[in-house]
Amino acid sequence: MEVICLQDEAFYKLIEEVVDRIKEKQNITQDKWVSPERAMEILNIKSKTTLQKLRDNGEIVFTQPQKKIILYDYESLMEYLDNYKKTTF
Repeated sequence: MEVICLQDEAFYKLIEEVVDRIKEKQNITQDKWVSPERAMEILNIKSKTTLQKLRDNGEIVFTQPQKKIILYDYESLMEYLDNYKKTTF
């Protein structure tokens, strides 16, 4: 049996590369669930309170796998933005 030792930083970089390759082979371009920071970036909002308000009003879909971890459904964020799109004349 062969043991390979990696520093933390190298290990996480390797994991990211593996995940990226799997996504590439499966033609997955976007994660289903995104972090609160990424959700705020997508919606172009600066306040966590606004994000919570959207969540509480049921305007965006979220999951809470643990008490302090909340993730947002990427598709629901896109649907929310589509609901407010304006068409020009």
